[in-house]
Amino acid sequence: MVDKTYISQQIKEYATTIGFDICGICKAESVTNEEQNRLKDWLNQSFHADMGYMANHFEKRIDPTLLVEGTKSIICVALNYFPDKKQSTDLPQIAYYAYGKDYHIVVKEKLQQLFDHVKSIIPTLEGRIFCDTAPVMERYWAAKAGLGFIGKNSLLILPKKGSYFFLGELIVNIELDYDTPITLSCGNCTRCIDACPTKAIIAPKVINSKKCISYQTIENKNEIDKEVIANLNNRFYGCDICQQVCPWNKYARPNSVNEFTPSEDILHLSIEKLEHLSIEQYQAIFKNSPIKRAKLSGLKRNSEAIKQSQNNNSKD
Repeated sequence: MVDKTYISQQIKEYATTIGFDICGICKAESVTNEEQNRLKDWLNQSFHADMGYMANHFEKRIDPTLLVEGTKSIICVALNYFPDKKQSTDLPQIAYYAYGKDYHIVVKEKLQQLFDHVKSIIPTLEGRIFCDTAPVMERYWAAKAGLGFIGKNSLLILPKKGSYFFLGELIVNIELDYDTPITLSCGNCTRCIDACPTKAIIAPKVINSKKCISYQTIENKNEIDKEVIANLNNRFYGCDICQQVCPWNKYARPNSVNEFTPSEDILHLSIEKLEHLSIEQYQAIFKNSPIKRAKLSGLKRNSEAIKQSQNNNSKD
């Protein structure tokens, strides 16, 4: 019989060996009724905007045991992406997570290494790898596994580390030792709520995607909302404002993942370069980049929105 404590410790040690910053484990079960109701309310108010996939597979989203047959445990990991170099503030701003190689690729590769390692110890291991690729409530499970707590900006905050982290999961068919959730919270701090230029954080942990700059510049396939354009604050792809003002991110330190080394082409993108970007240049610059999600047409739309925002502000 496998020693749960031993194998759980082996999983955590190997996870950090291959580069993950933290690893925690929790029991796979239905999310709490409170969390189910929170998700239902969010969807009912259409705060997911045009992200129809967020409303799909609701039962699987709230119960990971329906995603993987025989599921017993969720192994949660976090990987730092805070950059060592940043854009000049006068350039169209790109969210830090998109500076380097697509995190889906990087995190999945590391999760596969972790899965293979565990399987070498327990040949009967079965499960699936997830990284923002299925109806999994990643931040909920990461908090349940003791990695951190969910802040008022709805992001997972790791104590003494901050929130610039990618999350990933292994949902597996073995019983393990489970970690205890952290009892910390944001307390009375409302810096993220106060700093959001479009007031997208309408209540603690509740984001109206229609007002969110990240949604509008990445996920939105239509024209950017005029009210958002007026408050873009030079945000071209995504928005880190609610993270940049968070006191916990004073602890953020540059990552040590080679694949997340900022692309010089991306770091020095200007409105002028974007305006004249050909499809060939687009494909070369954004190969293996998460920015490709917006497509060339989306990037051109975003650059036009920034110009419009700057023109409007100069008239005021």
